[in-house]
Amino acid sequence: MDFAAELKRRVTRIEQGIDLLLPPAATPPARLHEAMRYSLQAGGKRLRPVLVLATFDLFDGLQPPEPRPLPAGTDPLPAAVAIECLHTYSLIHDDLPCMDNDDLRRGRPTAHRQFDEATALLAGDALLTHAFALLAGGYAARPSLAHALVRELADAAGSRRLIGGQMADLLAERKTGVSIEELEFIHLNKTAAMIEAALVMGGLTGGAGESELAMLRDAGRHLGLAFQIIDDVLDATADTATLGKTAGKDARAGKTTFVKLHGIANSRQLAQHHSDAARVALGRLPGDPAFLMTLIASMTARSS
Repeated sequence: MDFAAELKRRVTRIEQGIDLLLPPAATPPARLHEAMRYSLQAGGKRLRPVLVLATFDLFDGLQPPEPRPLPAGTDPLPAAVAIECLHTYSLIHDDLPCMDNDDLRRGRPTAHRQFDEATALLAGDALLTHAFALLAGGYAARPSLAHALVRELADAAGSRRLIGGQMADLLAERKTGVSIEELEFIHLNKTAAMIEAALVMGGLTGGAGESELAMLRDAGRHLGLAFQIIDDVLDATADTATLGKTAGKDARAGKTTFVKLHGIANSRQLAQHHSDAARVALGRLPGDPAFLMTLIASMTARSS
């Protein structure tokens, strides 16, 4: 397997899907739709939508390099774009002055710097809403699948997962002595919930059974923690140009991170532990997990 070529193929498909499935920039009111596209088309790793496509391939048996025609309602692309819409909304809101007040995202000015705070807020709201419209419309021919996907994404993004983790993160900034358990709660929800959802949504579109979905959830939780731990390490060791966002901000803000609690070396070991656990969970699934295994390894070794 040529991992780089396979990753590029999937990312290209996602970029094409974003362009196709998002309202054109000229759609009135143009400023809002320009801001939506500005943030969503800023690049980035596309990790979550890639996980959707790759997990679908694992269960569907689709062999690269070319996607084959799929029956109505089984194409994983709407689900992949939907989760990226929701992820990007969360980044827009996370960067706002009332939250992290950041100036850079994906190497460009954040949405509220490029436009204004109100436009950024509304663009995030619109992307959140559009994610569920994509699931409802993209899988209308298979109502039970549409229902399962909407339920999965809504649960991952709601007050007990993504938004709850964000709230807990903000509250933790105002207290000292944040425990390891509290930190893991934040990132199992703020970060891992969406990675878990990406794997599960790929499994749902590919026809995975309940036991297989449980394995995907297990892998997603471990993968999400590994991803966040490496993020904390990079925030402490990389520069702003490499990261595409403001480096060292966690330390300056006094935030509790995995690096603050464990140190850099132990944090790297902890990330490797969770990465290994994710690969073990994926290794119990049917199909050929080679791409997913390599993707996980690349996430642990990433430098940005």
